[in-house]
Amino acid sequence: MRRIDREVINPREQLEILKECKVCRIAMEDEKGLYIVPMNFGYEFQDGKPTLFFHSAKEGRKINALRNRPEVAVEMDGGHHLEEGAVACDYAFGFQSIIGTGTAEFVDDPEEKKRLLTRLMEHQTGKTFRFDDAMAETVCVFKIIVSAFSAKHHL
Repeated sequence: MRRIDREVINPREQLEILKECKVCRIAMEDEKGLYIVPMNFGYEFQDGKPTLFFHSAKEGRKINALRNRPEVAVEMDGGHHLEEGAVACDYAFGFQSIIGTGTAEFVDDPEEKKRLLTRLMEHQTGKTFRFDDAMAETVCVFKIIVSAFSAKHHL
């Protein structure tokens, strides 16, 4: 990271950034080339690293790419605000962000799918929803095991 003064290394502060973000962009590659998609997500933060989870249709370019090449990059950001100045060069943009790399894994176990869908909805809405087997069966659930990440802010 070039701007070390903006790096967030405290795990509690990293978790706060993660809590505020609602969209994660997943970058992957398939036979057509690079592909990036924004997705709502849920997370668990353990041992200083996040595991992110997502729900999706069961087929399509994203699913095919993740099945064939599960290595991904992720990005999420928030806390956006414009800092105005007297001249153009005095303007700045405030933000918080997390970027990282990891590996996608598909979740097939019905109980685990329901648990992760519940966590995803808690993160997105602040509410607890329950899922039955039929609901969980209609979607694909995958998680990204984050192997490396960094957090940054410009407040």
